[in-house]
Amino acid sequence: MSLGWTPIAEEAERAARVLHPDGHGMPRPSTRRVLTVANQKGGVGKTTSTVNLAAALSMHGIRVLVIDLDPQGNASTALGVEHRTGTPSVYEVMLGEISLADAAVASSASPDLLCVPATIDLAGAEIELVSMVARERRLAQALTDEALAELDVDYVLIDCPPSLGLLTVNALVAAAEVLIPIQCEYYALEGLGQLLSNIDLVRSHLNTSLHVSTILLTMYDGRTKLADQVTSEVRQHFGPTVLRTVIPRSVKVSEAPGFSQTVLAYDPGSRGAMSYVDAAREIAEFGVEQPPAQQQTANGS
Repeated sequence: MSLGWTPIAEEAERAARVLHPDGHGMPRPSTRRVLTVANQKGGVGKTTSTVNLAAALSMHGIRVLVIDLDPQGNASTALGVEHRTGTPSVYEVMLGEISLADAAVASSASPDLLCVPATIDLAGAEIELVSMVARERRLAQALTDEALAELDVDYVLIDCPPSLGLLTVNALVAAAEVLIPIQCEYYALEGLGQLLSNIDLVRSHLNTSLHVSTILLTMYDGRTKLADQVTSEVRQHFGPTVLRTVIPRSVKVSEAPGFSQTVLAYDPGSRGAMSYVDAAREIAEFGVEQPPAQQQTANGS
């Protein structure tokens, strides 16, 4: 009797493809890419998308740096990186007290995945930064070409807090690209106009190379008509900027951070893990086909 297809066998095969991507490496970008993952709306999958895209890229031969710019430190937690008070963090990097290399540590997810953690000290940074010279450029001044070359990274992903405050402005000034996660739910586009307006302001006054390069649809539930309506509306409005891959609503994706893991490590055979691998591949291929403009702001120019 033939065993044939079973759901468990299919999931095991998917897990093997994620964990052992031999022969399926992703292309390195023609120039280093710095992407800020932003959306001032909470609960849209910013941190989840940042850590899982980073993990997917790093598992496929690409070296990635995640900068956790959210005082809650959820990205640091998901990547298995220490972020207790006193840990060298992005806070000290922005104040100019330590270098980027001093704060970057390897994630437990992959040796090619580095993270600059966030500690609770970052919560007071917005107030401290107000009185500083070039306060919007503190992160950009730390992310020089020399500092990133020392870490030998192909991608930098900056995870922002759910606000449009000074930390998010620093992230927008430090990057050439913005990745916006949008959830496939009723209030998906609420507040998006304000974010796009702020991006335009930053581009006009602080960072001429900034542009929205990628939109990722998250929390897609195929059982609802609403998810399809939102997906259609976003694709109609933003065109090819929207990735073909959508991230499904998934219990596994939600559970993984509780175990200090990405979903690729927690349940590599799940639909959520496979979707993030597919989304990461789209991003990697875009980086080869259409290399982004050289980042001008890292050196303050």
